[in-house]
Amino acid sequence: MAEPTAQPAPGHECVLCPPLRFRFNGMADLPGESGVIARDADFLLMPDVAPLAEGHVLLVTREHHQCAAAFGPALWERALRWRDRVARLYGRAYGTRELLLFEHGPAISQGGGACIDHAHWHFLPGTPGVRTVVEERGLPGAPADHAALRAYLRTGRSYLLVEEDGVATVHPGDGVRSQFLRWAVTAAGQNGTWRWQETFGLPASRRRFLRTLQALRGAAAAPDADDPPDSHQ
Repeated sequence: MAEPTAQPAPGHECVLCPPLRFRFNGMADLPGESGVIARDADFLLMPDVAPLAEGHVLLVTREHHQCAAAFGPALWERALRWRDRVARLYGRAYGTRELLLFEHGPAISQGGGACIDHAHWHFLPGTPGVRTVVEERGLPGAPADHAALRAYLRTGRSYLLVEEDGVATVHPGDGVRSQFLRWAVTAAGQNGTWRWQETFGLPASRRRFLRTLQALRGAAAAPDADDPPDSHQ
């Protein structure tokens, strides 16, 4: 079977591609383009429009890719460098570099719990125990690297990517509920509303977005010798 590649331009239907990229931000009266925390030629870092916690951000590809498994090797390495940068931002903003990374990786449209078939990684500060919740649902993890994710996509299987405590694992994603890993975050904590549609635009959700933007934009503005000069907003 052919190697997975970036998907063709999806036209106007993808809400993480222009011209719809910031449509939901506008609907909730939140900053759109001006709410991007940092960027480079390949990625945008921005607050989630319905954050599960303060510090919840998305790393979104500028070009349309189905999921991170579809990245080429160079883009994958750049994504990992962004992960490290987010950890540094969390260290400055929240006093800890520990983070949770998760991705719903769809092999088919909206597979693996995905709502949007456009590659994006979720980041939250801390390590809330999401992997344990996922495995307790009968979804065992295996060590995750780019090759492991590509193997899922190459064989038509959706996946769940979880990284916490510095360890990344990939889990079977076929058949899980929509937004499964958002649910797992709340199940690992104090429970709460996890469907983004249920908190989107509400006052508490908007405040969380704006606090995240303020804290991480301030952290991004601090000098960092490890960051390229064009990666700031």
